[in-house]
Amino acid sequence: DVTFSPQGPPPAMTDDGKLILETPASLAVAPDGNGGIYPAMVKHSVLSDMKAKGVRYIHVFGVDNALVKPADPTFVGYCIRQKADCGNKALWKTSPDEKVGVLASRGKRPCIVEYSDMSKEMSELRSEQDGRLVFGAGNICNHFYTLDFLEQVVVPNLGNMYHIARKKIPYYCDEQKKTVKPTENNGIKLESFIFDVFPLSESMTVLDVRREDEFAPVKNPPGSDVDSPDTARRLFSNVAKKWMREAGATLLGDLESDQCEVGPMTSYGGEGLEKLAKGKEVACPFSV
Repeated sequence: DVTFSPQGPPPAMTDDGKLILETPASLAVAPDGNGGIYPAMVKHSVLSDMKAKGVRYIHVFGVDNALVKPADPTFVGYCIRQKADCGNKALWKTSPDEKVGVLASRGKRPCIVEYSDMSKEMSELRSEQDGRLVFGAGNICNHFYTLDFLEQVVVPNLGNMYHIARKKIPYYCDEQKKTVKPTENNGIKLESFIFDVFPLSESMTVLDVRREDEFAPVKNPPGSDVDSPDTARRLFSNVAKKWMREAGATLLGDLESDQCEVGPMTSYGGEGLEKLAKGKEVACPFSV
C-alpha cells in the first residue's frame, strides 16, 4: 500500500513568540525539517494503520539516494537480531570536509553531529591505529525503527524536538499594504531533524556499509562535480556492471558507460543473475 502523509508546516514567529502574517488573512509558515516525518505519521494515522496491519519494523530513508535499498533485509535483519529499537546505516567519510553529519555519543547517548557544528580539529582528527577519521561515521539518512519505539518513545516526546532557526520571513506590512521580503533575519521557524530521536533510543545499533554499494546522493544540479544526477548515474551504472561481472559476464563495448542498469524486478542486490550473465558477453551500455 502507498500512503501519503504531508509534513507541517508550522507557523513562523517573531523573536518574542508572536505569529507573523504573510498576508492580511494568512500566517507565514515555514518547512519543519525532515524530522517533521514523525508528527506527520501521527496526524495522518500512518502509525495506527501500520499497527492495525501488524507492522513491527520500519525502514526510513532519503529519496535523494539512487542506491538506497528499500526494506534492506541485511540492515533490517541485523537490527532485529541485535534487538535494536533504532538503527542507522553509516559509511566512513572520504575527507574531513565532506558535508555529512557524523554519528557520535553525547552524554552516553547516540546522536548526529552536523558537519557545520564540528571544529576543524575534530573533523580532521585521525586514528593512530588505522589512519581513519575518528569522527568519520557519516550519516546517510538511512534508519530503522521498531513501531513500539516510535509509538511509545518518540511520539510522547515530539514537543521537545524542535530547534529554533532564524530566517528571513516574508511578512505583511500594514503601512505599505503589501507583503515584504526582508533582507535580514526577522523571525524564527521551528524545525526538527529525523535523527533527533536517536538520543531517545535505549538499544541503538549501527551498520557500517560500503559507499560504492549504498550511496549515490543527488543534492546538486547537473554538471556539478559531486552529488549530482551525473555522478549518481555513474555510481548506479558501476553497481550494475559489478553485479554482472560477479555473476560471470564478460563486459564489452563502452566500459565507462553510465547507462548500465539491472532493473529492480530483475535483481534486488545482484542475486539471481547467473542465467543472464554466466559465460556470456554483455555489451555496455545494457539494461536487464
